[in-house]
Amino acid sequence: MSNCVLRVENATMQFGGVVAVDNLSLEVNHKEIVSLIGPNGAGKTTAFNIITGVYAPTNGAVYFKDQMITCNFPKGSMKKLYAGQNLGKYTTTMKKTPDQITKLGMARTFQNIRLFKELTAFENILIAKHMRSKANFLSASFCLNYKEEKKAREETMQLLEILGLLDVKDERADSLPYGQQRHLEIARALATNPELLLLDEPAAGMNPQETAELTAFIYDLRTKFNLTIFMIEHHMDLVMDISDRIYVLDFGKLIASGTPEEIQNNQRVIDAYLGVPEDGEE
Repeated sequence: MSNCVLRVENATMQFGGVVAVDNLSLEVNHKEIVSLIGPNGAGKTTAFNIITGVYAPTNGAVYFKDQMITCNFPKGSMKKLYAGQNLGKYTTTMKKTPDQITKLGMARTFQNIRLFKELTAFENILIAKHMRSKANFLSASFCLNYKEEKKAREETMQLLEILGLLDVKDERADSLPYGQQRHLEIARALATNPELLLLDEPAAGMNPQETAELTAFIYDLRTKFNLTIFMIEHHMDLVMDISDRIYVLDFGKLIASGTPEEIQNNQRVIDAYLGVPEDGEE
């Protein structure tokens, strides 16, 4: 197996006549922290939805650990409307569902927190643990899976402790401070035992202190859980501090990729997204 964990190949997502993602190709390698940045509406979350099986791309393919998980090409009326590239390159249609992709070892969080709000922190994580449960309706009904359930509960407690949420394990998710809700959503994703963790704007809505704490938190996750991390984020301090590489989207197109230093000095990225300091600013 190669060092590449995730490979997106010529992915185009077209909604009617609108091309939201245009011929996107990228790679994320083992134990890297890679960021996807760009202005609002650049197609970043759409790219995540293609990768995680929420959308089938109009054209292109996605590979996870060298296994094709998604592939599609324009058909029917879309073939006439198609405004992207590589028409005719792909002839296979297949798409694993989000739960199948999660079982392969990929998990994600969302830009808008999607916790089970009325459940406790403990219950939110335990539900994710059940994703890998071998129990069925009958074995669960007759408590024949008690050993598996006991192990899941023990691992949930361990995860809560590792992520600093043990003292709020019995609190409802919607009663937790915003920063802890973000941590809980990440903890729930980790409960599926992923190899690749996708974070969609994890610092959204956070103040500078919370963002600084999250930066250290994400960096530590890679080591503690042997993770590869692919992240969408607008907080440039966070992105530049922890990213090994960065991809930049603008109007659905990839306009640059490279190290944080290369991206900071890329004039096209500066013009499209980063901007330049005004007089008197540094």
